[in-house]
Amino acid sequence: MEHDEQSKSSSSSSSSTIAVEATTTDAPLSESVATKEITIAYDLIAGGIAGSASVIVGHPFDTIKVRLQTSSASLASTSNVKFLSLFRGMAAPLSTAAVVNAIIFAAYGTSSRWWDQYVSPPTGKLQHDSWQKAFICGSFAGFSQSFIICPMEHLKCRLQIAGSSAKASEFRGPIDAARTIVRSHGIQGIYRGFGCTLVREIPAFGAYFAVYDAVKDAANRYLDSHNSSSEKHRWLASAFAGGVSGSFTWAMIYPVDVIKTRIQTAPLDQPYRESMLSTGRSLVAKHGWQYLFRGLGITLLRAFPVNGIIFPVYEFTLSHLTNLDG
Repeated sequence: MEHDEQSKSSSSSSSSTIAVEATTTDAPLSESVATKEITIAYDLIAGGIAGSASVIVGHPFDTIKVRLQTSSASLASTSNVKFLSLFRGMAAPLSTAAVVNAIIFAAYGTSSRWWDQYVSPPTGKLQHDSWQKAFICGSFAGFSQSFIICPMEHLKCRLQIAGSSAKASEFRGPIDAARTIVRSHGIQGIYRGFGCTLVREIPAFGAYFAVYDAVKDAANRYLDSHNSSSEKHRWLASAFAGGVSGSFTWAMIYPVDVIKTRIQTAPLDQPYRESMLSTGRSLVAKHGWQYLFRGLGITLLRAFPVNGIIFPVYEFTLSHLTNLDG
């Protein structure tokens, strides 16, 4: 997910510190880190860096995906472009990666505490989230970060298709694009596609957390049964679970993303009055139902490394930050 490019590794936090032994999501922390308290600032810094790393890895694939979604060109002709052009529009998601991660961490942590307080109090032992808790809290995180991800993706998509239309090529960068859109169309202009974003992000984040926990539990049980419970193997299980859950989530909500991209890249000089459903019907009537899955292959190819890299980068950064305290 786009926000699959954002860190979805989250901990239940207190107002000041997070004790790793009390976390509800089994993040891939090393033994040296697990014996120390992690401040919220460390958690957010590590998550922001991990999210930024995932943006760098995934953005070229995302550019190809957007071009496939907005043109009739084949994958071969669409990818026959200069390599550096695949990073066009990366400034917007990269510059907001830390902010998005902060929102995800805060939303998931807050909703986790609400769940523990009002729905299912914790046992006091280190345990995975139940799938119900992971899905509901993840959905709340998806809802919360939609307010940031929607305008960010709108700007990104318009910059990614630069050159395919005169209007898109007029933008000199994300700041210029945001200023121009708000000046001409108001705040609702930059939030074009917000409804689609909610429909995509809420179930996507819920499914991501639930599937991640299930796959990682299964992988760890398999490794334990084969006497392969080393720290390295548990890190690999976490990276594998992230890749699988990210790919599964994208496959689940991909048609909504195609519709959202169409809505967000429609001409700005006239109001877009089509609903999400009518836009989908129009695409199917004109191109066939297969069009709603156009670019899915490159998206799944991108989703696995993007979501897999989040966790090792998060772990690496967190271990170095905690080592600063000796």
